[in-house]
Amino acid sequence: MCGIVGYLGPRDLEEVLLEGLQRLEYRGYDSAGVSAINGTGVAAVRAVGNLANLRAAVQARGGLHGSSNGDGAHTGIGHTRWATHGRVTEANAHPHFDTSDRVHVVVNGIVENFAVLREQLIAAGATFTSETDAEVIAHLIASRSDQGLLAAVTAAVAELEGHYAFVAMSASEPGRLVAYRKECPLVIGQGDGETFIGSAIPAFLQYTRHAIDINDGEIVELQPGSVTIHAATGETLPRDAYEVDWDEETAEKGGYDTFMLKEIHEQADAVAETLADRLWQDDTVDFGQDFDLAPLRDATRIVIVACGTSYHAGMLGRYLIETYARVPVDVEVASEYRYREPVLRPSDVVIGITQSGETADTLAAMRVARESGATVLAVTNVMGSQATRDADGVIFTRAGLEIGVAATKTFLCQLAVMYLLALKLAELRDTMAIARRRELIAELKAVPHAITELLEQSAAPIARAADEHHTANFFLYLGRHVGLPIALEGALKLKEVSYIATDAYAAGEMKHGPIALLDEATPVVVVATNSPVREKVISNIQEVRARGAHVLAVVTAGDENAMAEHTDEVFSVPLTDWTIQPLLAVIPLQLLAYEIAVRRGLNVDQPRNLAKTVTVE
Repeated sequence: MCGIVGYLGPRDLEEVLLEGLQRLEYRGYDSAGVSAINGTGVAAVRAVGNLANLRAAVQARGGLHGSSNGDGAHTGIGHTRWATHGRVTEANAHPHFDTSDRVHVVVNGIVENFAVLREQLIAAGATFTSETDAEVIAHLIASRSDQGLLAAVTAAVAELEGHYAFVAMSASEPGRLVAYRKECPLVIGQGDGETFIGSAIPAFLQYTRHAIDINDGEIVELQPGSVTIHAATGETLPRDAYEVDWDEETAEKGGYDTFMLKEIHEQADAVAETLADRLWQDDTVDFGQDFDLAPLRDATRIVIVACGTSYHAGMLGRYLIETYARVPVDVEVASEYRYREPVLRPSDVVIGITQSGETADTLAAMRVARESGATVLAVTNVMGSQATRDADGVIFTRAGLEIGVAATKTFLCQLAVMYLLALKLAELRDTMAIARRRELIAELKAVPHAITELLEQSAAPIARAADEHHTANFFLYLGRHVGLPIALEGALKLKEVSYIATDAYAAGEMKHGPIALLDEATPVVVVATNSPVREKVISNIQEVRARGAHVLAVVTAGDENAMAEHTDEVFSVPLTDWTIQPLLAVIPLQLLAYEIAVRRGLNVDQPRNLAKTVTVE
């Protein structure tokens, strides 16, 4: 989720880089840095914290003082970081540089084979100054710099594995930047005698409205007012600029109508950030050296405390941990747990899930747990939040800034962490065959691509369902086993943004009361993906249809025809392991809630009576 900006041209370099980073700060705000080519080499300024700290550091240095390349142009790159690999320190902030401090790079994404490359580069004489995976790119390019920057980048990317985008510059070639994109965003801005590059159009929109897209696998050579795009084979690819007609507000939304829709479409990238460097090996989950695994390995019980959407993530976590690792798990509503007299032992691990890290009830429940002698683990999205200070250990979800009040990408990243935790526990406690663990890890690695595929194929059936049912006064959501937390979350999304009365139940409980609510006007949304309880869910659907209600079902790809006779509309999700289906199944429910709210003329980004973070009881 990190933000990248680069510039070649006559403008004040400090202003362009810092203003560009300001517009990308939503992509990461735990550290930032800039580099500029000057008369003797490359000058870099980095700082921990938000951009105000970087501005202060640049000012204290007396400015960037980037020198001209002879035609009045300045060359520089900047970065705002959302930490993935390596702690939040100045040494881990970007830009990163090689041993001679001649090649500087800014990187977004994950280098999966960094460990092997790092050993090779150290053996060849490279000196590393950070804990990050990104630094290997600077050293790798520098090791081939005698070929020129373009050739060095071309050779380097052939050795890199993962998903990433980067921009490189060399003191030996002022007035030139070379960039590469693989599954992470990067876009060019073209002006009169100047060239920009950034992770998103807002980075340069105030200076130019002419943009050029970069496709995966393309290497881009930038000079002031000049752009050359190369295929991996070396072939030059013609590419025309297009005019961006967004206003500033639309630009902040990435061209989407709302932040909620933008954030739904950011979920593939967000989940990839959560998973990638933790799954760089095929048979293990790597939480890093700073994470103490002993309490998890030795836990006799796990208690998850959370509120709202985070509570639903915890519910799925219970199914996964008990299924994969065979550890008993309780899931508690934090606002209730804090007023109980819970029975906890030193061998218990309490996990507090809070997107903001500031949820008052969850923090209070975590404090109750610590006072009782249990080990406390926090799962949160925000570095430096209160939860990170109150916990014995922290796992960050890395979803990036979420502006829409209704949680979307932050929920998916919480689910992703639950899968990582469950798999790690299974590994530590030897409760899963290694072949099965490898299979699940491979399936998880494929999830970001599946999310992209799902978003592309969901539009038509979601639109039909929203057109048909947006005037309904009541919805019922049903699910069983791992489908239940998804049904609960889908119902919550609809309540939050459409203000429609909505209930959600375990499908087997329907006959114990909720079935009385059904009539011919009732839409019933069912999570019916492949699982060991699929046939039970179909029986529940038949009970619903016998009362005349309309059934909208989330199903697994390949099961559409079989489910068609039981449903009025299906939303299919890509085939994956049945335990991983929930990561995909929630997305159609997010989109359904969104489209219904839009048809009702509501502000989905700021639902009435709700706040993004609940910091009071």
